[in-house]
Amino acid sequence: MPAPSPLPDHDCPLCPRLAALRTSLRTEHPDWWNAPVPALGDPDPWLVIIGLAPGKNGANRTGRAFTGDASGDLLFATLAKFGLADQGEPQGVLILNAVKCLPPDNKPVPAEIHACRDFLTAEIAALPSSRIFVALGEIAHQSAVKALGGRLPKARFGHLAEHRLPGGRVLIDSYHCSRYNQNTGRLTPGMFEAVFARALAIHESIGDDAGNQR
Repeated sequence: MPAPSPLPDHDCPLCPRLAALRTSLRTEHPDWWNAPVPALGDPDPWLVIIGLAPGKNGANRTGRAFTGDASGDLLFATLAKFGLADQGEPQGVLILNAVKCLPPDNKPVPAEIHACRDFLTAEIAALPSSRIFVALGEIAHQSAVKALGGRLPKARFGHLAEHRLPGGRVLIDSYHCSRYNQNTGRLTPGMFEAVFARALAIHESIGDDAGNQR
């Protein structure tokens, strides 16, 4: 179920280009969601996944993050393999997007990314117990680093790169699970699984450390 979280208004006007596309699609597909997409998953997660933006035929259509397209198929299959999703519902995981509305050609411009960052920052601020984050793609990485209080020159994007950020939080990077990256072999299922295997290993290590301090 969608977790309660800060979200732009249904008719958010902050990004004129995104608002114009949203208006057009509401006429073309009146039965679609066509609005900012909320967080999906556990309201008190140990793992937070940050994607880029809703896909046209995925989240923008269904109203559920990463639901209804090829990127979501790989994401949820991978989560299920590690016991982190059950029948499409994240377990111990919350999924967010750096940009909440569908951008043309899946490519938000810098002003749109910046305009939406306050919403992402507020979402993360509402998750004080979450310690492990996964960024899907470089744009999500950049927004995540800034929202988590890090510094981009010291936190460079790279698949399976790990970044220790303020408050003991850890950010793990992954190439985005887009259809394009899958089709070109830039991201294989094994590469994607390695990201979540590492997240689980860090989670277990944090649990062990906490237990040893009792």
